[in-house]
Amino acid sequence: MRIGIPAAVAVTAAVLLGACSAAPETEVGAGRTPSPAPTKSAVTSPPASPPSGDMRVAEARTLVKGLAAPWAIAFLPNGDALVTERDSARLLRVTPRGKVTPLGTIEGVSPAGEGGLMGVAVSPDHADDNYIFLYFTADDDNRIVRYRLTGNGLSDARVILSGIPKGAIHNGGRLAFGPDRRLYATTGEVGDRPLAQDRDSLAGKILRMTVDGKPAPGNPFDGSLVWSYGHRNVQGLAWDPAGRLFATEFGADTFDEVNLIREGQNYGWPEVEGVGGGGRFVDPLLTWSTGEASPSGLAYAGGSLWAGALRGARLWQVPVSGEGAVGTPLAHFREEYGRLRAVAAAPDGSLWVATSNKDGRGSPAADDDRILVVPAG
Repeated sequence: MRIGIPAAVAVTAAVLLGACSAAPETEVGAGRTPSPAPTKSAVTSPPASPPSGDMRVAEARTLVKGLAAPWAIAFLPNGDALVTERDSARLLRVTPRGKVTPLGTIEGVSPAGEGGLMGVAVSPDHADDNYIFLYFTADDDNRIVRYRLTGNGLSDARVILSGIPKGAIHNGGRLAFGPDRRLYATTGEVGDRPLAQDRDSLAGKILRMTVDGKPAPGNPFDGSLVWSYGHRNVQGLAWDPAGRLFATEFGADTFDEVNLIREGQNYGWPEVEGVGGGGRFVDPLLTWSTGEASPSGLAYAGGSLWAGALRGARLWQVPVSGEGAVGTPLAHFREEYGRLRAVAAAPDGSLWVATSNKDGRGSPAADDDRILVVPAG
């Protein structure tokens, strides 16, 4: 079954294509100004002792196996999860017992390079409106499409935002609803670095919108979807109980980042990588070397942020204080499961973590790709 977008709702938009081709590992790039030597906020090697925090990692168990490059996980009100596969364009429904039901192959997805079927989000009013949202790469752009999910059927496809620049790399793709009940989307600069500083471009941004794809009331720039800018390729979003928004971002040659996102702020790409904003740009809360992280999906649970690492092939735990300060990260499952991309906090308090070993850059094991469940200890 293919889930289509009616021609009547297709939106034509001018698209800016990235100027660079796919790299062996897109978290590594060239031509970026490195920051000064690591400061206290930078992590240059995994710490040996556990950080402070309420949640501890127990042994992971495999919930689902045999997937192909799962990219995102979002939970429905009944505890089932929606899971996207980037390259197959399949949308799956996964129960807490591990039953997998394909909901269909999303029509209009054009997988290539780092593009394909990426983010998924569930409306906070899903019990009433049945809305779900998908972010994917089409022939000419990246776009966000809204559907109604009734049982295992998708209907009423509507493009709510199109014209997000696409490229072989850095397509962003994360979707999430915040505590303000607004839809947030991350976009990459698709290898065309100056776009991140251009507030008139949708590339290299975090966007904030209504369920109809309009700029949300209270956005910092009049009539604009832009919430923050100066991003290279944000791949994870998570809020803590105080409503603070954190994001993971791929660096180029030196530092990956965790940022505290504030409305209207400039996070520096391509002028600076890691710490060194000098007051012009917002510095990250912490950094890793690109070989340790390439941080993708992000979740908050048990007093910590949890970031899946692609090149780093581990799950990072970053404790967060009540004031929003971050502690020393701790690495879990180092090279045990390979590349980790999606991380989501389940309704029961566990973490669901998806491997990404079939994305063209990993070394798949017989059971890959998998969804792992990491219970609270």
